[in-house]
Amino acid sequence: MIIFRYLAKEVLTSMAAVCSVLLLIILSGRFVRYLAEAAAGKLEASVLFTLMGFRLPSYLELIIPLALFIGILLAYGRLYVDSEMTVLKACGMSERQLVAYTVVIALSVACLVGFFSLYLGPVGAKASSVLIEEQRSRTEFETLKPAYFHRLSGGGVSYAEQVSEDKKRLQNVFLASPGDQERRVSLMTAKTGETIVDQLSGRRYLVLSDGYQYHGTPGQSNYEVVSFRSYAQFLPDSDYQAKQRDIIDAMSTRELWEANTLQASSALQWRLSMPALVMIVALLAVPLSRTQPRRGRYAKMIPAILLYVIYLVACNAARGLLDEGKAPTPWLLWVVHLGFLNLALVMLVWPALRLPRRKQAKGPSATVSEGKTHA
Repeated sequence: MIIFRYLAKEVLTSMAAVCSVLLLIILSGRFVRYLAEAAAGKLEASVLFTLMGFRLPSYLELIIPLALFIGILLAYGRLYVDSEMTVLKACGMSERQLVAYTVVIALSVACLVGFFSLYLGPVGAKASSVLIEEQRSRTEFETLKPAYFHRLSGGGVSYAEQVSEDKKRLQNVFLASPGDQERRVSLMTAKTGETIVDQLSGRRYLVLSDGYQYHGTPGQSNYEVVSFRSYAQFLPDSDYQAKQRDIIDAMSTRELWEANTLQASSALQWRLSMPALVMIVALLAVPLSRTQPRRGRYAKMIPAILLYVIYLVACNAARGLLDEGKAPTPWLLWVVHLGFLNLALVMLVWPALRLPRRKQAKGPSATVSEGKTHA
């Protein structure tokens, strides 16, 4: 138990450090993307951290397997370089015990990843999709900031000196529409503006009060000026539609189990295979961490990470084929896992297979040397 606790501490400490770095990189990239959408008026700045929190479990279910893989490489690599692994094996710890200890550590991590992929991840994905859809469905005038010019989707420009907290009432409004074929532009000013919903049709309108409308061509003085007490402008609904994979990812595991579609089946297999991914990469990391003291602990890091990338790309490709219905078998994702599991087992037993061959290679030479000595 002392050796197990020592190995678990080394592996989990390295995994936590790697996970923190990877999570910081992914969160910073995603935050920059959300921040750009907030600057463009597509999202409110107040919901950015909420979105990040909702998506955190989905990020962790992909980060933790890689963090465990690199953590085992770093921890066991250090033990080999510092000759601690040699001492442990000299004290009676076999290669099978090392693999068994690693499997126990990976099993606890796999349970955590399974909780993220099967329950917490879908819950967060559903909450984030609802929040994003709510933000996308707002009208352009509900995203206005006071005393800022805002570019509209049709090419126009809007401005409001004051905006109420519910984003529905505006003060000192300015609207400019682009010119037509005759280069005529339309300008509107109003003291107040309000977004209302028609109870019969359900359509939304921007109602301007006490203002003026100007029509004319820039550079000419023949402008048409119209004053109005009330002017209503139709606000089209947002054309935002969530991606099909986002909709599938937001479904609970039970809904995926009951659904009878290719996308639901592949998503369910993906969620169930994430804990298996953790166990397989842990088995792959054990033989890949073997190194000599003079070679250093990072000697096999690049080939190991390359192998992990190939593994993950193969899994994503298998899921894509399952989504499109082009997979040769409905269990293609598990075929990929089985292939890399066999690779891990071969790498684990390869030193034991090479040992008899070395003894056979040394046999004739040893016999000849003994004969010369006897003569």
